Amino acid sequence: MQIAVGVVSNAQGEILIAYRPESVHQGNRWEFPGGKLEAGETDKAAVVRELKEELGLTVKRARRLICINHQYSDLQVKLWVWKIDEFVGSVCSNEGQVIRWVPVDRLTSYSFPAANRAIVNAVQLPSRYAIIADDNLFALQRTLIRFVENNVKLIQLRTKLLSTADLQKMLEFATPVCKENQVILMVNSDLCVGDALVVNIHLTGKDLMAINQRPKVTGWVGASCHSYSELQHAEAIGVDFVVLAPVKRTTTHPDAKPLGWERFQKLVTQVNIPVYALGGMMASDLSLTYENGGQGIAGISTFLS
Repeated sequence: MQIAVGVVSNAQGEILIAYRPESVHQGNRWEFPGGKLEAGETDKAAVVRELKEELGLTVKRARRLICINHQYSDLQVKLWVWKIDEFVGSVCSNEGQVIRWVPVDRLTSYSFPAANRAIVNAVQLPSRYAIIADDNLFALQRTLIRFVENNVKLIQLRTKLLSTADLQKMLEFATPVCKENQVILMVNSDLCVGDALVVNIHLTGKDLMAINQRPKVTGWVGASCHSYSELQHAEAIGVDFVVLAPVKRTTTHPDAKPLGWERFQKLVTQVNIPVYALGGMMASDLSLTYENGGQGIAGISTFLS
């Protein structure tokens, strides 16, 4: 069954959800509004139609957010998920369904069908993922502040030459800064063995393939992937999002063969998790990433200007 789904947000940044009645498949749960594709209908046309019929909304601007294939015990579904960036009209419950505006950070408090887990993650994650790779404490702190000032909301701390003492100082510096500015601070798995300050972890490709269950952290789990087998394993153990690299040729890894956008798109469509494009990314590549099914772009120097 193919279903078009709309993630609708208002001016306050809240997300619209609706309650599924007990009588329907996966009932007594919340959902993002949408419905089945009709014969010969595109997924975009379907989400535009469904939002008009169900909620009285006219979609003015939208983009594909994620595509999900999920097998329930009694039904296989394909969800074409669209992020509605602009609409006109006042929300109304045309079909008598219970609807509610919910802050993005509260979505995890609601019970959704299993296929919706990746949608919730995609909604909560930003489109830009910055990586700090400096090799001394002062440079790390300076770069973090620059990223925060540039409104980057997802940042990874990744450095190979930092001492344990300086890592501790960096975490003590970065944690309150990120909290105050609503930034998700990821710590690379090379750095975070046993550190109590680590809430969110980003697994290296090597560390990803060495484990068979999701790391026991209280926050986000990301991972670096370079192949389908790594993507598949990341999804299997419950990783929240991944970066896929290198999409384009990079100066840091000049000998690495780039995937290219066609291969990137093919790999993204085979997993049900948000995927960031990494490798030679520029800010102008964001729209191209969306077109190829990506969550957004990741980079080291991409967001410093």
